Amino acid sequence: MRVLESRRTLAIYVAAGASFAALSARGLTVPLYAHDLGADRFQVGALFSVATLAAALLSLPSGLLIDRFGARSLLIFSLIVAGGSQLASAAATTVFPLFIWQIAGGLGSGAQQAALFSAITESVKPGRLGRAMGWLTFSMQAGFFIGPSIAGLLLTKLDIRTDLAVTAAMLAFTIPGAIAASGTRQSAQRGLSLREPLRALLSQRAFWPVVVGLVSATLAWGTVGAFLPIFGKEALRLPSSQVGLLLALQAVANGASRIPGGRLVDRARQRWPIVFAGVVVWSVAIIILGHLSGFWWPAIVLIIATPFMATAYVAMGVVFGDLSAASTRGVTMGMYGTVLFLGLAAGPLVFGPVVQNYGYAAGFTACAAVATVLALVMVAFHSEPLLRRAGVRLPPAAPGT
Repeated sequence: MRVLESRRTLAIYVAAGASFAALSARGLTVPLYAHDLGADRFQVGALFSVATLAAALLSLPSGLLIDRFGARSLLIFSLIVAGGSQLASAAATTVFPLFIWQIAGGLGSGAQQAALFSAITESVKPGRLGRAMGWLTFSMQAGFFIGPSIAGLLLTKLDIRTDLAVTAAMLAFTIPGAIAASGTRQSAQRGLSLREPLRALLSQRAFWPVVVGLVSATLAWGTVGAFLPIFGKEALRLPSSQVGLLLALQAVANGASRIPGGRLVDRARQRWPIVFAGVVVWSVAIIILGHLSGFWWPAIVLIIATPFMATAYVAMGVVFGDLSAASTRGVTMGMYGTVLFLGLAAGPLVFGPVVQNYGYAAGFTACAAVATVLALVMVAFHSEPLLRRAGVRLPPAAPGT
């Protein structure tokens, strides 16, 4: 039984790595392709945002469908949609169709994220969930390294459009994991109602603080992620192949920190300090990043700061996993994906105009300031009950809060 469980989780990890390799290759090639087609900075950021908004739109319904039909069906569906939309993007000859296919790819990503997290949460014991999340997200980050590395190397031989199409082939390695994922229904309820699962989730005390922390992290992470390819070309003045290498080095730092980060999260009595540290360190790093040039100093800053944010994401994933019951696991992880993708999408949309009008340094600094404020709000959620238990009198809440 344990060997079967290990084989299942290994197949899921490989599927996660392959799917995110294709996704990250697309994250490099689509902005560069759009830039070549004449897209401005805001349009490039918007291409990232529409995909993540679409992913957010489907994450929660996907979680409900996972509870109703099992993770396997949703994972297969998501991979077909992701692969088809990537090939269609390569066939586009103007910027507008790229928005349509980014939306389609985002829908696939939303279902994929919920299915992978639900499948791995179902496959391991609660006491090992942090390590399992560490391995799962390590696999994803390995994909984030492999994808840009392959795409960047191919750019030395192929044009961007062909590169975008060819890297979709990495999705073939997800097939064994899709087959291994459980098809077991988590919910015996008839129909497709979100009311009761959502009520059970939203009533838990830990839900709102972790949501604020997740929004804080994703705003900062998504803003940099959306603009990093063209930031590398325009501000750092790097060739496309070196931009791919920069993304790959960041992915290495991200992935290498996930497994020790998972062990740290399993041992931590409280997870919110890990999230707070991750957001603050990353915010300082992106302020510095906006004032740099060349390759090595930006690479060093990203390599140092990324593990803090990586561990924060592991911590937040575990908190959401702990919030889920057996019958609502898909909905809970779907909610995680919804908040995650909404935060990632909001960053480029909110701070894209600042980047467009005032430059990358101003946009990254504004984003870091907002993310830090939200992280402090998360801390306030946790500090209030502590102060009350200590007998400290707090001022009354303002009306309507």
